[in-house]
Amino acid sequence: MIDTIERMIGELECGKLTRRQFAVSLATLAAGAFAAPTALASSPPPAAFRAVSLNHVTVRVPDLHRTSRFYQQFFGMPLRQQSATVHILGVGNSFFGIEQGQSQTSTVDHYDFGIANFNADEVRARLSELNLKFSDKTSKESFKFYDPDGFQVQVNAPDYIGHVS
Repeated sequence: MIDTIERMIGELECGKLTRRQFAVSLATLAAGAFAAPTALASSPPPAAFRAVSLNHVTVRVPDLHRTSRFYQQFFGMPLRQQSATVHILGVGNSFFGIEQGQSQTSTVDHYDFGIANFNADEVRARLSELNLKFSDKTSKESFKFYDPDGFQVQVNAPDYIGHVS
């Protein structure tokens, strides 16, 4: 925190910060320092289903091949699976899914959590108790549901490798 304050003083002296910006920044920094111990002291409630990995994120794009080439070349992501409308690129033990969209708007389609000791029927039962909608009523391997904010979430075991269709 002292390094941050010293940096802010330097920026104030060089004219990169106004006195008002410095005061607000210092107050924000101090408020965070006092709030942090309280936030750290409380631990989250025990989870019914413990997410142990962010397995993958899948996006929908207007040009599947352009986007796929970019990520392969820029980040060195190898093409692991493909179909006419889906590419799965490797990211360590995870992957990045790219799907051909139907519009010119790019969007995040869904994200996927690997769940410890994954049991699809138990997860579906809990989602039903919460009145949340899910897509597949029979798959034991993986399925998607919508969270309370409308985001599409996929769940499965941590070692799920994806499938193209």
